[in-house]
Amino acid sequence: PALAAIARYFETISPASVARIGEIYTDDAWFKDPFNEVTGSPAIGRIFGHMFEQVEAPRFVVHDCVGDANDAFLTWDFSFRRAGGETLVIRGASHLRLAPDGRIRWHRDYWDTSEELYARLPLIGGLFRWLRRRGAAPGEPR
Repeated sequence: PALAAIARYFETISPASVARIGEIYTDDAWFKDPFNEVTGSPAIGRIFGHMFEQVEAPRFVVHDCVGDANDAFLTWDFSFRRAGGETLVIRGASHLRLAPDGRIRWHRDYWDTSEELYARLPLIGGLFRWLRRRGAAPGEPR
């Protein structure tokens, strides 16, 4: 039940639900993604709140949720619109460790910033795509 509630929380996240972040995270929860590392549900709430300020229509779709009462692993797509109206999708995964009450006490997100974000930027995107082609094994798509 806790995993289903967690997945539902992320799939329906809104500014109002961010204000209730303590219902999903413990007070001393730890969170890390490629850009942030914070401790405490208020700090985690600020990260999600900032998401709503930076992008339009942010949305998570959880594809897989595997785990037990202690540990869980979610795979997800995060879609959003940039200021120009372009929709982007980031594919990632989260490793969660749960407290006895089912709330998240440890949350680590994994996603490839070079493929999912930097490669799409106008100036450095070309450099990332060139580096990826150069680093591909012989016979692999470049």
